[in-house]
Amino acid sequence: LYQYIRHMKESSLLLKLTSETPLFRIIDFLVENKGLEFTKKEIIEGSNISRATFFNYWKVIESYGLVRVTRKFGKTKLYTLNSSNIIVNKILDLEKELISNAIEKERKEVVLHN
Repeated sequence: LYQYIRHMKESSLLLKLTSETPLFRIIDFLVENKGLEFTKKEIIEGSNISRATFFNYWKVIESYGLVRVTRKFGKTKLYTLNSSNIIVNKILDLEKELISNAIEKERKEVVLHN
């Protein structure tokens, strides 16, 4: 149905900068899978955190409007990153800047080694 784009062996650039706190693990998972929809259970598994820890931070994420419900069926809700939220947009801008910085750094290393 969907594919996690997450590589658990290596931290993302965002997590390298912000640290691997549970809050940023959740945010990072949603950023890395932007546009996809997930149940809370899938977010817990994809973020690699405990259920109890997830629910402690989920309240904060919802209160800032970082996620939105895309669909409901029964009691189950599917969530995605709220791309119309200014905080989310700033996080996405930060992610883009980190990627650009990493690419530039890699280019300089290649030039130095050639």
